[in-house]
Amino acid sequence: MEQIIVNGLYLGAQYALIALGLTLIFSLMNVLNFAHGQMYVLGGFVTYTVVAQFQLPFIVGLIASALVLAVVGALVEKFLFRPVIKKSKREESTMLLAAGIAFFLDAVILLVFGEKQRGVPKIIDGVFNWDFIVIMPYDRIVIGFAAIAIIAAFILFMQYSTAGRAMRALAQDKVAATLMGVDVAMYSMIGFALGAALAGLVGGLLVTITGVNLGMGGPASIKAFMMIMIGGAGVISGAIAGGFILGMMESVGLTVLSEYGDITYLVIFASLMIFLALRPQGLMGKPWG
Repeated sequence: MEQIIVNGLYLGAQYALIALGLTLIFSLMNVLNFAHGQMYVLGGFVTYTVVAQFQLPFIVGLIASALVLAVVGALVEKFLFRPVIKKSKREESTMLLAAGIAFFLDAVILLVFGEKQRGVPKIIDGVFNWDFIVIMPYDRIVIGFAAIAIIAAFILFMQYSTAGRAMRALAQDKVAATLMGVDVAMYSMIGFALGAALAGLVGGLLVTITGVNLGMGGPASIKAFMMIMIGGAGVISGAIAGGFILGMMESVGLTVLSEYGDITYLVIFASLMIFLALRPQGLMGKPWG
């Protein structure tokens, strides 16, 4: 049981980071960013390039991943999403645009990095062994704590910084925030850049554990959407809760259901459908309408 809990917390910290970026973009712009998984993959490849190709420290690769994805996110918001939102009143327009960006990023990743699995050396060797009850590689422990630290820093930023308060105001009531002098265009771009940077950070963190390849973008996006559906669309605390719930469900499923074959995600998706039928707004979201 202790091993299941530890594995669930490790997975949950990673998943919560992925969901935070997606839910931040959704809360600010009401945009479902289907390219979020591809941004995660691109972040992993940036870290791989900096660490494996340029032989620089892992922390440098992680920072480079966040910065590159922040720039990509800002450019995507300013030159793609902003004009579409301004000119079109149909939500389908932004959804199609996001899908198109996802396919475009897949093509860019394939062209620049290829389709092979890439990875970087472990940042720390060795395995933590607690009386054979809990066994966890030290690198996973470090990555897990790093993810939790980033989540805490994000919460503090949103709670106490000027930009964080402005973005929270926009998420709650865009008209009222505008009347109070909040620059909607600027903070929407900052929010999109921050959401993309979080995706890049997760990709950079996990490239040392699982590696990265072209096919990881779609599954990562699906998991991110699952998390915000569990927690509640546009709710930051809900994204964190959804991440840890999904991580724990995966940990339990992969341990308990392994003898029945690869049915973990079948059970998770079935449980999610039942949950959404009973509470479509998620755990912390407001009822629709």
